[in-house]
Amino acid sequence: MAFVVRVLAVLILVLKLSMAAVYKVGDSSGWTTIGNVDYKLWSATKNFQVGDIIKFEYNAQFHNVMRVTHAMYKTCNASLPLETYTTGNDSITITTRGHHFYMCGVPGHCQGGQKVDINVPRTPSADVAPTPLVSVSPPAPAVKAPAPASNVANSKKSHSVLLGLAGAVLFVVFGSSMILA
Repeated sequence: MAFVVRVLAVLILVLKLSMAAVYKVGDSSGWTTIGNVDYKLWSATKNFQVGDIIKFEYNAQFHNVMRVTHAMYKTCNASLPLETYTTGNDSITITTRGHHFYMCGVPGHCQGGQKVDINVPRTPSADVAPTPLVSVSPPAPAVKAPAPASNVANSKKSHSVLLGLAGAVLFVVFGSSMILA
């Protein structure tokens, strides 16, 4: 029985981590000063959770990413960053709740708006919203929805695979424990 509990705990942990989303900072624009990307607006439209991955894609010849304190973020002070990333393709896993402040340390870039506050709510949001009661009405004409962003599509594919794998493992664990009983 203790073995089954441990296996279930591991499966729950794997499933929780597999449900992490990957967010490309600035979406298709990436991490840049070109095009007046509004990173404040970008981050406000996201629902960040612990385990999510924040991906910074940029030209490493012209930009970098610095994790900084709130005070440094507000004043665009790049003198003593907590961490510095310089590859041009940096993935950062969110490990704690609260605000995570990032900026470009190249002079003038932060002042020009190349900074982002990744806020993970202290209280996790409900994973499933209640379904509202809806009156029956004739169906609306079909409208083709735009294709989801590739990071969301890939995330959903990996969820399906991992859920299937978890189901198979649960079947093996519970099936074998039933046979042994």
